[in-house]
Amino acid sequence: MTVNSKRIAQQLRSFDRLLADYDLKEPLSRFLTRFFKENRQMGSNDRRTLSRWIYSYCRIGNSVLHLPVHTRLVIAELLCHQTSDLVAVLAPEFEELQLESVESKIAMLHQHYGFDMQTVFPLLGYTSTGLDRLCFLKQLFVQPDLFVRLHNDMLQSMVQHLDKHHIPYRVLSPTCIGLPNGTQLNQYPELSGMYQVQDWSSQQTAAYFDAQNGQYWWDACAASGGKSLLLMQSFPHINLLVSDVRNSILRNLDERFDLAGIKHYRKKLIDLTKDPTPILGNERFDGIILDAPCSGSGTWGRTPEMMRSFDETKLQYYVALQQRIASHVIPFLKPNAPLIYITCSVYADENEQQVNFLQSKGLTLERMTLLKGYENRADTMFVARLVK
Repeated sequence: MTVNSKRIAQQLRSFDRLLADYDLKEPLSRFLTRFFKENRQMGSNDRRTLSRWIYSYCRIGNSVLHLPVHTRLVIAELLCHQTSDLVAVLAPEFEELQLESVESKIAMLHQHYGFDMQTVFPLLGYTSTGLDRLCFLKQLFVQPDLFVRLHNDMLQSMVQHLDKHHIPYRVLSPTCIGLPNGTQLNQYPELSGMYQVQDWSSQQTAAYFDAQNGQYWWDACAASGGKSLLLMQSFPHINLLVSDVRNSILRNLDERFDLAGIKHYRKKLIDLTKDPTPILGNERFDGIILDAPCSGSGTWGRTPEMMRSFDETKLQYYVALQQRIASHVIPFLKPNAPLIYITCSVYADENEQQVNFLQSKGLTLERMTLLKGYENRADTMFVARLVK
């Protein structure tokens, strides 16, 4: 098929305007929604192309910043896709390279442009023990999959429906299926009630709970309730308290719990940067889940724009925040009770070094691991189980 060079040139002008308008101060997805509303003259094809280009552009992070924008965009498209009209127009000499391996592309780009993989991801030297940096970096060039956690005994029914609608999928466990990102499962009403959207690595944190029915647990930074849903699926008779600093987020949690049929839980609005004793009093828990606020660096395959603006100052902000929250949570653990510490970060400062901090507060480490999502087109996370 002949490439329309004039169309590419027009789209490049729109891309330049889009890039100039984006200041990295809001999520890229939110910015694109607003940008396209303000530019309704753009057709659906232009919107798709510009969205693809800006995500590709962000995926190469801080590499080759000295090069012109359009050259960086060509490099990004070449790394992130196997076919690209942009490459065909602006760099036809590399068009045949598009079907080659990522390794071959990286070698060529290093030779011709000085491309250095080590500069893609910020603070790469700070990453956790056990992270395969090259594999992790290469996976940043690919949008992670969509993962769903199946409700009990729903695997066979879910697979039958996916086969019926010719939807490609991967079965990772009896309760987890991976699908191509962008799969619109909500188009199929018959699937309602069979699943919850939840990343594969996030689902694996359930192996660290080791709870018992009848115990009192607190999901201290519950957000929209993903970890609580995991807990309640395995232990439906837990006495659960969920809290967050944002009331709007807790309303989303209520909706998710209602869809999952979970009715018996308590919720409180708690700012854990402050002592929660005035709210919790003498209450003590048999287990606490602390899915701590963090850099989110293990999820930047989904939000690659974050790589451009992250630095050590921001990392240390999250480290201090995590320690402040943990210090306010630990006193509410019963003796011999576990704290499940979770981040979606790949930085040791937020992971192993925070485990050291928790141990200095009187907790004993039972086990910890880096959940290497990059091996399964998923997010990369960290989880540790410590006991008081």
